[in-house]
Amino acid sequence: MAVDIVPVEGELNVGPQHPGSGHMRILVKLNGDIIEDVDLDVGYVHRAVEKLGENRNYMHLIPLVERPAILDSIHMNLGYVMAVEKIINVDVPERAQYLRSFAAEVNRIASHLYGLGILGIFLGHSTAFMWGFGDREVWVHILEMLTGARVTNSYIIPGGVRRDLTPAIIEETKKAITYMRKKLEDWRKIFLYNPTIRARLENVGVMTREKAIEWGAVGPNLRASGVYYDVRKIEPYAAYPKLDFEIPVYKEGDGYARTMVRFEEVEQSLRMLEQIIKEIPEGNILSDRFFKQIPPTRLKKWWEGYRRIVLPGYYASFRPPKGEAVTRVEAARGELLYYVVSDGSAKPYRLRMVTPSYRLINVMRNLAKGSRFADLVSIYGSLDYFPPEADR
Repeated sequence: MAVDIVPVEGELNVGPQHPGSGHMRILVKLNGDIIEDVDLDVGYVHRAVEKLGENRNYMHLIPLVERPAILDSIHMNLGYVMAVEKIINVDVPERAQYLRSFAAEVNRIASHLYGLGILGIFLGHSTAFMWGFGDREVWVHILEMLTGARVTNSYIIPGGVRRDLTPAIIEETKKAITYMRKKLEDWRKIFLYNPTIRARLENVGVMTREKAIEWGAVGPNLRASGVYYDVRKIEPYAAYPKLDFEIPVYKEGDGYARTMVRFEEVEQSLRMLEQIIKEIPEGNILSDRFFKQIPPTRLKKWWEGYRRIVLPGYYASFRPPKGEAVTRVEAARGELLYYVVSDGSAKPYRLRMVTPSYRLINVMRNLAKGSRFADLVSIYGSLDYFPPEADR
């Protein structure tokens, strides 16, 4: 007996408590199991960082700007501090530039492993979830040794960084690089080459090169669509002009390509960390302009003893001259832009941040249309969208 299939139209709420939605409500309009439209209801973790910035002095803002992307706090910290440095016109010692790149690449590895773990659990691959979060701990531990904090590190300050590398950190990093290289092979065998995972990601959520540019994609998602764009190469900062590394680019533009770009970026970060450990120059980690202001007794105890900086009084409430600055850094999820305006007071007149996940709201809305409902989590996970970073 023939069976008549009647298309069913309707709406479905995914989140904001759904494990596949993060801190976001996704209103999906369906025709059968085909997604006709998606409305992303964001803002559940809005922190008002930009408005709060108008009521905090420049140093007090550092822990705040890190909060939206707590898994990528070094990059959030770095972009903001670079903007402040432009306004106060201060040079950064070369050793500090290397240390900034060191911390940034450790953070990039940790962030990508987090993203791979979340993608794994979205696809029902529990091992990838546990490996992602377990391997990430290796790098979080190194950041903790370097900065004194596990997540929101507040490591980078105007004119330099707070702490220097120690022999123990170098030794731990070398061990971590060896461990990660072996573990990446396991990742390939059990996750990347897994036929089930490939079936869930290949030809799913395909974003062409033209659409990636039109929709404003950045970072690994843009590079997975065949666009060679990375701020570290296009507009180099920190120690990147002196480091030898490649930018992985794929042309397929699907969920699998986006995953492979992140995976290969981990390998490139390991390569950069080895170079930094080998080539980092001797010298100060804070601009002489500020270093000379540290009282001699504190200098002897903290710098000569522990290789740590005790902030001089200048940082308490310095008043930059009137001006404005725009900076860009290549955060783990893509280009991160800061716009800071100074009116000469101790607090910014205006702070504006454009985060990579904010751009992904538009990308995800367009990419999900026409897909099967079962692929919604594949698209979401492959984009590495992080709601707090978009909400700010």
